[in-house]
Parts: sequence; C-alpha cells; structure tokens
Amino acid sequence: QVQLVESGGGLVQAGGSLRLSCAASGTFFSINAMGWYRQAPGKQRDLVAAITSSGSTNYADSVKGRFTISRDNAKNTVYLQMNSLKPEDTAVYYCNAGIRWPDGNYWGQGTQVTVSS
Repeated sequence: QVQLVESGGGLVQAGGSLRLSCAASGTFFSINAMGWYRQAPGKQRDLVAAITSSGSTNYADSVKGRFTISRDNAKNTVYLQMNSLKPEDTAVYYCNAGIRWPDGNYWGQGTQVTVSS
C-alpha cells in the first residue's frame, strides 16, 4: 500500500510564502516523476510543477519564477516552495507520484492553500 501524505498548507497574505511537503510511504521499488497539482473551486485540477527522478523540472506558466519544486530521493519526499503568492494561487494542492513496482499513479489527500488579498 503506497500513501502520499502532504503538509504545509495554510492561510497567507498576498506576497507571502509557503512550503508544501509530500512524503511517500509504503512498499515500492522506486518513484518516477513527482508533481504538484491544484484545483480551485469549480475548476479542473491543473499541473503546477513536476520533477523527474533525475531532477528535471517543468512549471505552469502562471507560477514560473515564483514556485520551486524539489525532491529528496532518500526521503521519498517532494517539496513545493511558493513565493510571492497571489490570491489566484488559492486552491487545494495535491501531490502526485508515479510509482514503480507496484506500478501505479498515486495522489495525496490534498492540502488547502488560501492567499488573502
């Protein structure tokens, strides 16, 4: 059983920062790509940032220059450092991981990020 547990969400004023963490636990061989998605009320879930096992990253245009994704492979953990937050960043943020052996795509439970103006 593979689980992804997120932490670090909360309420912050515009211009502030938050750091999200997501740790994978359970029995598996390795983790391929990991990523963060977000879903605002009434909207679809969109990719925010992703990182491969070798460290290559990609970002949504709306967060480039403000958010940084990183991972610690020894801890099976992915991070999202969010700076210069805007009210439009308000959403539930979900962690995602592609797992090998057992192969599967897993999601965290989501963590709320609210940015006040």
